[in-house]
Amino acid sequence: MSAAVVSVQARSTSRARVRRRVLVFATTGLALLFVLLTVSLTTGEIPMPASTALRALVGLGDPGDVLVVQQFRAPRSVAAIVAGAGLGAAGLVLQRLFRNPLASPDVMGITGGAALGAVALIAAGASQALIPVGALSGGLLAALLLGVFAWRSGLAVTRLVLTGLAVQAGLAAAVNLMVVRFPAELAGSALQWITGSVYGRTWTEVWEASAAMVLVFATALVMHRRLAVLDLGDDSAGALGLRTSSARLQLLFVAVALASLAAALAGPVTFVALAVPHIVRFVTGPPTAASLALAGLTGAVLLLGSDLVVQHLLPIEGLPVGAMTATLGAPWLLVLMLRQSSPVQRSHR
Repeated sequence: MSAAVVSVQARSTSRARVRRRVLVFATTGLALLFVLLTVSLTTGEIPMPASTALRALVGLGDPGDVLVVQQFRAPRSVAAIVAGAGLGAAGLVLQRLFRNPLASPDVMGITGGAALGAVALIAAGASQALIPVGALSGGLLAALLLGVFAWRSGLAVTRLVLTGLAVQAGLAAAVNLMVVRFPAELAGSALQWITGSVYGRTWTEVWEASAAMVLVFATALVMHRRLAVLDLGDDSAGALGLRTSSARLQLLFVAVALASLAAALAGPVTFVALAVPHIVRFVTGPPTAASLALAGLTGAVLLLGSDLVVQHLLPIEGLPVGAMTATLGAPWLLVLMLRQSSPVQRSHR
């Protein structure tokens, strides 16, 4: 048997192994998401069987159960799923785009812009319904600043990362200054939002954000192939006919839209966008065509699971989900930085 035939058989076996891992990962993730959603609908101050909760979800059964499930538990759960999916997908796009495992909306200034937009509207006394609009506008403004300051006859990866860190630091300082200058009652409301929470979400907010998220997610799936070409490096991508700066800018704005919509729904939740791409890579190996969808699924599971923990397992009442994800994110970030600085890791970069 020739070496060429052996090589083809090895590649075929490897692809089959990756497909099996992706299928198992997707099936497990969907099953876990269903279990978490069922727990979220049935658990609380008024516990109820799953059959009762499902009947209440479609408006059948006791009016009290219908009110609890339809108006309180279901919108909160769906908000966590949609926001988590957006953060997971945004993190995957940014880390592949910047070829940096520490890149995420939290680091690049996007969630900082969303927080500033929301806090500015709270300071202006705007209605609660307009806060998501402020968050989305702030995230897009942060991306615009990122593009303007990083552009020098193109978008180099290192310059984008450094500019993102500077933009995030500036926006965080502006948010802190505004919160300090608030009256006490507004400062409390602002702090609750910028910590990240899905408490009290309404169906109107959830449906509006979900519709926009589906549209942007579909765009990301269409553009996902450009990430694979950019993974080859700018020279190779250019040789294949891809305008690298233009493609990088388009993908950046897709990631910004995903993260900003998630922030508009749940506030600037940290850690999810940073961790999800690593989880997907750890399980499935190198990126595949399904990586973006798996990142969305993983983000949904992670945020809904974290919200259930703060609701039912921790002794502190009213703790926002962002406090839980931030607690998980600190040790995770330290591990990533240690891995990046280890000689073995550097030798593989």
